[in-house]
Amino acid sequence: MLDRLHRIEESNTAEINISPLIDIVFLLLIFFMVTSVFVEETGIEIQKPTAMSATDLEKNSILLAITPEGDVVFDGEVVVINQLRGLVSSLLRERERPVIILADEDSRTGLLVQVLDECKLAGASQVSLAATLP
Repeated sequence: MLDRLHRIEESNTAEINISPLIDIVFLLLIFFMVTSVFVEETGIEIQKPTAMSATDLEKNSILLAITPEGDVVFDGEVVVINQLRGLVSSLLRERERPVIILADEDSRTGLLVQVLDECKLAGASQVSLAATLP
């Protein structure tokens, strides 16, 4: 009789099939990877000034950085100020998008004004300065 009870207990053990659970986890992983949006960076570290009115960066924008040494950087490469208008103009021809300038807080104001001017002359309708919240 004890042997019969032991066989009944063995046959009543439940198994959980985790194959559908693994499928759902992979589908969620793929969904979040596809729908995530990454913000492009300029390729250099900039110490942005703080501002109370700062907002998030727009996706798909043209990012220009101004270093404390006076270099203008786009996509990790230094751009000469004379070539900036042509660069921004060609990028805007592909698709209309905002230009965001990430100026280091120790950079020269004169260079910032030159970069702003070149972007406006290139046809950029929206030029913004990047800052961080305090």
